[in-house]
Amino acid sequence: MTLNLKYTIGLSAFLLLLSCQLHKQSFHIDQLTVEGRENFIGLQSQSPRLSWKITTSKGRNTKQTAYRVYVSSSEKKAESGDADLWNSGKVYSDSSISIRFAGKTLESYRHLYWKVKVWTNQGDSAISTVNQWRMAMLQTKEWKAEWIGLDTFSKGDAPHRQQTRLAARYLRKEVAVSKKIRNASAFISGLGLYQLYINGQKIGNDVLTPTPTDYNHDVPYNTYDITQNLKKGNNGIGVILGNGRFFNMRDFRGKPDPITQMSHINYGFPRMILQIRLEYTDGSIGYITSDKSWKVTDDGPIRANNEYDGEEYDARKELNNWNKPGYDDAKWGSADLVAAPGGKLFSQTNENIRIKETVSPKKIHKTTKGTYILDMGQNMVGWLRIRIKGNAGDTVRMVFAERMKNTDSLYIANLRDARVTDTYVIKGTGNETWEPTFTYHGFQYVEVSGLSYAPSVADFEGQVVYDDVPTIGQFHTSNSTINQIYNNAYWSIRGNYRGIPTDCPQRDERVAWLGDRLMSSYGESFIFDNSRLYSKWMADAKSAQKQNGSLPNIIPAYWINDTDNVTYPSAFIIIPEMLRKQFGDEKTYRSYYPDMKKWVLYMWNTYNQNDLVLKDSYGDWCVAPEEGTNTIWTSDPKRTTDGGLLASSYYYYCLSLMENFARLQGLDADVSTFVQLKKRVFTAFNKKFFNHQSGHYANNTTTANLLPLTFGLVPEDKKNAIVQKIVDRTAEYGNHVNSGIMGMMWIMRGLSDHGRPDLAYTLATNTTYPSWGYMAANGATTIWELWNGNTADPLMSSWNHQMLLGDLLIWYYEYLAGIKSDTQATAFKKIIMNPIFPEGLNYVQASYESKYGTIKSHWVKGNGKLSWNIVVPANSTAKVYLPTSDIGAIQEGNTPLAGKSGFVIKESVEDRTVVEIGSGVYNFIINQ
Repeated sequence: MTLNLKYTIGLSAFLLLLSCQLHKQSFHIDQLTVEGRENFIGLQSQSPRLSWKITTSKGRNTKQTAYRVYVSSSEKKAESGDADLWNSGKVYSDSSISIRFAGKTLESYRHLYWKVKVWTNQGDSAISTVNQWRMAMLQTKEWKAEWIGLDTFSKGDAPHRQQTRLAARYLRKEVAVSKKIRNASAFISGLGLYQLYINGQKIGNDVLTPTPTDYNHDVPYNTYDITQNLKKGNNGIGVILGNGRFFNMRDFRGKPDPITQMSHINYGFPRMILQIRLEYTDGSIGYITSDKSWKVTDDGPIRANNEYDGEEYDARKELNNWNKPGYDDAKWGSADLVAAPGGKLFSQTNENIRIKETVSPKKIHKTTKGTYILDMGQNMVGWLRIRIKGNAGDTVRMVFAERMKNTDSLYIANLRDARVTDTYVIKGTGNETWEPTFTYHGFQYVEVSGLSYAPSVADFEGQVVYDDVPTIGQFHTSNSTINQIYNNAYWSIRGNYRGIPTDCPQRDERVAWLGDRLMSSYGESFIFDNSRLYSKWMADAKSAQKQNGSLPNIIPAYWINDTDNVTYPSAFIIIPEMLRKQFGDEKTYRSYYPDMKKWVLYMWNTYNQNDLVLKDSYGDWCVAPEEGTNTIWTSDPKRTTDGGLLASSYYYYCLSLMENFARLQGLDADVSTFVQLKKRVFTAFNKKFFNHQSGHYANNTTTANLLPLTFGLVPEDKKNAIVQKIVDRTAEYGNHVNSGIMGMMWIMRGLSDHGRPDLAYTLATNTTYPSWGYMAANGATTIWELWNGNTADPLMSSWNHQMLLGDLLIWYYEYLAGIKSDTQATAFKKIIMNPIFPEGLNYVQASYESKYGTIKSHWVKGNGKLSWNIVVPANSTAKVYLPTSDIGAIQEGNTPLAGKSGFVIKESVEDRTVVEIGSGVYNFIINQ
């Protein structure tokens, strides 16, 4: 008996130990990021924000109770726990995002290694693996390199023609390395675009780099680890410079563009600065820099490159081995020392563009002209990679378009004067493979001419390019129209991420209009982690702001468009709120708060009329005209909203946001200022725009009533009547959308929040004109610029825009899936799950990768029951609204919810039972 007892005790102890080990193994920390990037090279911030995620396969209600951050100067020290740069100590907090580094002063070029230990309310702890980041050059004076280029044009160039033409610049330098290298880093800015090569190898996977900015204010550079690329002995370094947005794509000789009536900015001929820092094994430091000793030529194969017009490549002029040591560059000229751009060099933090996907043509068709037309099956953004053959001098041309005019002809009228043509001159050495370097296209169809044989689909590959941002959202429903619209939105959004959020990718425009992204940025944030893109764009906005506070409508201001309206520049106030709510970004609004305040007060002091700022330029842009017409937008006064109402209502909304930003920072005097201004605007707005006799605002358009309702300008006793006016007006148009972009940004939520989610669902699923479903029913694979994009005047008929999405994507995630962040516990620290369950929609399946982890919502209706599966990530909680007030009708995990532990059950709210839950997997079943 004694032996058996000892055996039993020993076995129990072993099982307990094993259980503890398994318990610890089920909890780990991953996705360590610094300023949102994993293992980032080139960080400039000296107090960066650190974040991590907790992943657990354990049960429910896992919360972080404390953390300790270790930052070390070497990987070995980090592994051993020697945090010689920063040991935060044990911090009792559930914060796991945006933890500010508060250690020793960070120096240029330093390599930092870090990990984090986390304790949870489950009584356990875990330590992450070691990640790293590297610092950039922190002071401008550390640049030893000089700006170089070729500051002239050559035969074949046309720098002063309306459709400009300029060959790429090739620069090279041969250097000898005499000692063994421990680390080597390259710091480079090539404007407009560059590719860096060392010993024949392209550095990095990025394309179309660096990110675009207004180079008179900000000049981005990238940092690459090139330790494995340089070798002891002779090395060849090469850089190709393309035009990008630095050398202007259009030259109107000082006059405005005849189509847009806007002037185009030109910064000059392409140029670059490169500094390579070598850290040798003996501890010494060496540098390789761009200077006048470099050689340059523009007599290479890229004969012209223009983002509007395409790229011309003559393979017969290829400079074989030009970026390797030993190349004979005797015929090359000496590089020009050129003026630095007006802006300050800064290390780029937002993601560069990359090839993110490849698409094979669905079919190929020979035309009666003897050309070949490819159908990619999808309106996409990027270029073709081709595999061809022919005789030396044969010229192959590829023209890109979104649509077909007829069986044998592309529809190119909507591209305006963009030539959208890539040209390849064959060198005649057999099979040749090529893709462009410094251009891109928006297209579904490509007409290929100049081939002497019939090509196959396998000879072409579409390269899909956009910013290297993670896809963080997935969404699918039982409704095929919604699913196609979502897919169209996905392709439109990513196709217009180019370091700035462009309006379109195909015609002679491709600029970032502030007004297009007021709400689109919010909806986009459910599909992509666009936090660094939009934070960077807000920095662009600050740079574009004039001394008096005025903001342009296009940023960066590649087109000069200053009209001082309210709605478009209000993006400078509205987008930082999106970043705060969706990503927990406190830095952006705090950093630019003085500039945001400056704009708000400038508009008030300059344009205030009887307590209203009525300044408007574009109205409720793109209200649908009558079906079948070629009109770009309606001229019907009954559907055209007063611009003063748009401006003053948006101004009121901006005051509300500024009041909250001030309150979050403890700026009591500013809070008081904005509160008082709001009171004055509220009174004046209702006095001017509310029609007491008819009970509506202005001329009773949907937008005229919706904006004051949404922004809190409608007195409480008039809200129900205003809602009814919106419903009635929508009914007048057959329950179809009847607003422009300013109204569409709020329509789906406005209807749902005020008792008509059924009407919102109708708008979302319509397939007749005008609707998102109408686009899909007429073959769209992206979102159109115009509701009547299939019949409209080609002057403004892009088939790849996002602005008409309004708040549809927000509605998909927050209202159909029920994945919404609390406005105070932001970044989905607290999730609000209160979906609608529309009649006719049988299921919704959605997931979202938040800053805390994966959120899932999957509900299915059928057989008198609603089954709702929910996943809440560790260190988050959710407030769930179950669609019944009868708690006895609710089960969770096949047991009654009533009396079940681990749930905080609130009172019923509007026929819903409210339950608060912690992290974990849940399956609610509601008997209906």
